[in-house]
Amino acid sequence: MTDQPAPTDHLIRAADEVKIRQRLVRVALGHVAGDTRLRVGKLLDVHSRMWLSDQEIILSGRRIAYVGPAGSYPGGVAHEVHEPDLMAVPGFGEVHKHIESSHVTPEWEAALVLPHGNTWTCEASHEFSNVNGPHNLEFWLTARLAGSPQKIFPLPGSAVPPTAYEWGGGHFGYDEQAGFLNESLMVAGLDEVMDWPAVWNPENPSYDRLWGMIEATFEKRGVIEGHAAGIRDMATINAFAAAGLASDHEAWTTEEVLDKLRRGLFMELRPHSLSEMVKGLLEAGLEDWGQFALTTDDRSCSDTLKMGATDHNVRLAISAGLSPEVAIQMVTINPARHMRLTPWVGSLAPGRFADIVLLDDLPSVSIRQVWADGELVAEDGTYLKPIPKIDWPDWATQTVKIDRAMMADDFAIPAKRGRDTMHAALLRPFHWDDDFITMDLPVKDGQVQRDPRRNVTKFAIVDRFSGEGKTSAMFWLGTGPRTSDTALACSMGHDKHNVWAVGSSDAAMAMAVNALRDIQGGWALVREGQLVATVRYEVGGLMTCRPPAELDAEMQALYAEGEKIDWMYEPTVSPRWFPGFPERLAFATLTCAPWRWVLVAPSDRAPDGFVNVATGQTHPVVW
Repeated sequence: MTDQPAPTDHLIRAADEVKIRQRLVRVALGHVAGDTRLRVGKLLDVHSRMWLSDQEIILSGRRIAYVGPAGSYPGGVAHEVHEPDLMAVPGFGEVHKHIESSHVTPEWEAALVLPHGNTWTCEASHEFSNVNGPHNLEFWLTARLAGSPQKIFPLPGSAVPPTAYEWGGGHFGYDEQAGFLNESLMVAGLDEVMDWPAVWNPENPSYDRLWGMIEATFEKRGVIEGHAAGIRDMATINAFAAAGLASDHEAWTTEEVLDKLRRGLFMELRPHSLSEMVKGLLEAGLEDWGQFALTTDDRSCSDTLKMGATDHNVRLAISAGLSPEVAIQMVTINPARHMRLTPWVGSLAPGRFADIVLLDDLPSVSIRQVWADGELVAEDGTYLKPIPKIDWPDWATQTVKIDRAMMADDFAIPAKRGRDTMHAALLRPFHWDDDFITMDLPVKDGQVQRDPRRNVTKFAIVDRFSGEGKTSAMFWLGTGPRTSDTALACSMGHDKHNVWAVGSSDAAMAMAVNALRDIQGGWALVREGQLVATVRYEVGGLMTCRPPAELDAEMQALYAEGEKIDWMYEPTVSPRWFPGFPERLAFATLTCAPWRWVLVAPSDRAPDGFVNVATGQTHPVVW
């Protein structure tokens, strides 16, 4: 038999897999030489949770061909690498991450996280999907095709749009999801199903669309990820599991985790509650952690540079009491099994991608080297590979479509003629109550006014998809600037990602939004009538195609300017809402459960933008 080179396998294709594995068989038997013998002092077999001493890993192309005791391989190799003092564990995986929240494009995400051991990610892709749904899959596979060693397994967003009351750059149903799953084996399933009212209520306008996506995913035996925020009563947990939603990453208490685990959900623990969850589960006597993974969900580039990536999550789990071996299983074999990706990632075993993390200290998860695709890609925290040069096209870089200058009048809230005060509906960040807040607000020059003495300012959503800049505005409590003529605007507003703005004057809000239009997305801060800081997210209005350190420098400059502003603050139900610069407002625009009353861009079903997404009820913002 004539030896043929293996196909290029940046992406998983069935026909290529056959050829690759035919070659791997011959390499494993010693009939064809391997590329590299990597000999290590210890190797963690995550299948048995056992350490094996003095092991060799034979690499062929981007894959592992053979694993066994040193000297046992029957064939030859082209290169020898011996690391007797290092411990080999599989490349770390993210079971649920929004790469968009790193705010760097996928080729730069690889440079950011690979030194931390993160070699593969299941991308929860309803962020970019909502900006440009038709190009979603192309976007996530481009960097890999250009040579990036990080594997991205996209899960198209179920929340496209997030609710029936929103619209914009993408709309996914049965046909779109079936198309994604048919197009690429890299697609692992359906991203987190967040609109619970649309799952259980046949009268919900999104019911058929969402169940169509679920049907298309079942047809290909894909994984249907869940989002069970606020779902804590026993009947609803059972209904959630019965719907086929396979996981949850939104649990807040040990009791909630156990209730969901016992109904068959795969539990994904996030860093902000991970330590408490692990300690509570250990105290409860949990012994089998096979139905758990550690997940990042959202982490900015700046935070990753400070604390790490998946390795940070592993360290948190170890410090909370888990053994290092169990914690490593929770970022390797456990998420790979859940996502049905074990033929390719999750363990150091034949046929898998040659993604290997070499540790020099286990308890601290100290990473000396990271190998990906059979090559050394990072050492001592430094990324070693060139960054693919990608010229992102207009469909990725021209997404803030506001074809006019915004004016102060766009943010005005008119009063009824002859009134000195008006009743106003108010929200606060992370307002999950059944009812909105009401307050009487003053009227001046025919417009309803803010009331900073009572912590009341104005919040707006500006549509960035139609070109018209359709705007909805209302009053919010306990957030935003008290400093005069000051505003903050951002093009990242989960999950529809229209532009939001909060400000102490309408003119400042208009100035901030216009600045975002000019740079095609990001952050814009106006202080006392002057634009003082911008951060550029020119790709999708969510990310930048620049080095992480450069983006971080812009963010630090934004934070520094933000410290010069007097920000209103009142606590809410969210434990992650803090005083000072209100960065978390980007998540306060969510419209999934457990949110009820929200502000969205004007739509046919919510002409003024103020709507209860659980019931479809609308209401004036003043009356």
